[in-house]
Amino acid sequence: MCGRYTVGCEPSALIEHFEPDEVLLALRPRYNVAPSQSVAILRCDEQARKVLAPARWGLIPSWAKDPAIGNRMINARAETVADKPAFRTALRRRRCLVAADGFYEWRKLGAAKQPYWIGLATRTPMGFAGLWERWQPSHGGDALESCTIITTAANEVVAPIHERMPVVLRPSDYARWLNPATADVAELTGLLMPYPDAGMIAYPVSTAVNSPRNDDPSLREPLDQG
Repeated sequence: MCGRYTVGCEPSALIEHFEPDEVLLALRPRYNVAPSQSVAILRCDEQARKVLAPARWGLIPSWAKDPAIGNRMINARAETVADKPAFRTALRRRRCLVAADGFYEWRKLGAAKQPYWIGLATRTPMGFAGLWERWQPSHGGDALESCTIITTAANEVVAPIHERMPVVLRPSDYARWLNPATADVAELTGLLMPYPDAGMIAYPVSTAVNSPRNDDPSLREPLDQG
């Protein structure tokens, strides 16, 4: 699964990478993004314009009676996303990119778990394949937009740490993934592959990342194992 990630780059780097037509939230570097928090996603609006918008991490299906269901929907498996009732409509109609520049995963070492930071060697932004939904409370009030991150089998960099990893889309595939006119499920799921090993790095970091209250650049610095 993907349960924590980083977006530690400057806002200008995100905007240069994703090229949104509009930005609907205040951007800032973040080093320990956790479920249920508001995150930045790139999606298309009703006019097919690309917008960087806020969404709660943990997808709440439009038919849900209780938004707490989102706590169990932070990830969607690439292998079943087209079939699961919570995700299949969003796959066809409401796809997004979750803005990031790396993610954390935990490796089991006996009874302990060692966190690792994983990203691109270039430390440049990346887009996780995601889905988003708009949920309207039955009693009225403002709609709540939420999202999930799609995961796939780990590549050779991540596999020694964990068996799953988020789907990191190539920038050349962003337009196809986001395009509302792309409706062929086979074409969409064909994009949900492990990112190539070359250019990815992984290294152990401090267990301070275990607490979502901690959020500073030191969290993703290599652990001093001397």
